[in-house]
Amino acid sequence: MVTLKEIARECHVSPTTVSNILNGKPKVSQETKQRVLEAVDKMGYRPNYIAQGLRNQKTRTIGIIAEDIAQFTTPEVVEGIMSRCEEKGYRVIVRNLRLYARWSDSWYNNESRYHSILDPTLKELESIRVDGIIYIAGHARIIHCFPEDYRTPAVMSCAFSGNPKIPSVAIDDLSSAREMISYLIGKGHRRIGVIGGRENNIHTRQRLEGYQKALFENQILYDPSLVRYAGWDRESAYLEARELLKTDVTAVFCMADRMAGGVYNALDEKGLRAGRDIAVAGFDNQDIAEYFVPGLTTMTLPLREIGSVCADLVLRQMEGQDPGEGLPEKVLIPCTFMERDSVQRI
Repeated sequence: MVTLKEIARECHVSPTTVSNILNGKPKVSQETKQRVLEAVDKMGYRPNYIAQGLRNQKTRTIGIIAEDIAQFTTPEVVEGIMSRCEEKGYRVIVRNLRLYARWSDSWYNNESRYHSILDPTLKELESIRVDGIIYIAGHARIIHCFPEDYRTPAVMSCAFSGNPKIPSVAIDDLSSAREMISYLIGKGHRRIGVIGGRENNIHTRQRLEGYQKALFENQILYDPSLVRYAGWDRESAYLEARELLKTDVTAVFCMADRMAGGVYNALDEKGLRAGRDIAVAGFDNQDIAEYFVPGLTTMTLPLREIGSVCADLVLRQMEGQDPGEGLPEKVLIPCTFMERDSVQRI
């Protein structure tokens, strides 16, 4: 492995000069800088960031812990984090817990199983001296992953930290659902059915509250019989949609685009069409939404923005700003409305 001293010897300069050039410090002539950088490239020198961190007490590295990188929300959040860290001159290390891949949904309430994967990952990131950690949850809930006395700057993404000293950044489900329902009401719909996810899920509860607020603001009585729970998948939503279509609903709000696919199936079975006979609205704006026929009106999740805000918050902590001293405990970011052709005016 090529060392910094070997680069210095090749260029006839001191190791300190090579170090200053690689770290972007001024007071080096352009000619010397060019000669050193060419030697670095030619000889294949790679900095030892861990050793640098031990000397400087800073590695300029952010650790990302993802519950499962395959969750559809996670890659965009990671991209938002990495983009902002790159702007600020920080490297990123991603660790994938693979919780869904390992145990599907069976790990949610199994603390020992969860910590058997999480705890070694936290220790690994601490051992290589990351300057900060961002935890990306697969779904919104209160997560106890950082102890009260946790010293490394950290931020919780897409969920809520059980440690109030750790800032959380998540989707503003309530205001986003309220916006969608207000749009449906503006199109003339007053009997609006809902197909939600799991009943005790934070996303479900917040989106349902947004639905109720929009009804209240438009003097429409809330009818709990029009709300059904489907567990986030197309098949369950199809079964619930069949029951909703027996009522007098003119519109169906689905709390996930995948569930809207089940509603489309139920409509097709009855010879009906979204956007003509029944309005259908979704939530998430996954890739499938624009390929539905007709295209699905939905809400776009602010995933990159969540990642960017998480990076900003962890960087502010690394600069010495403690939670409670100007840092928010919780940041909620609203979705963006995406209109397509699945909602008709009546």
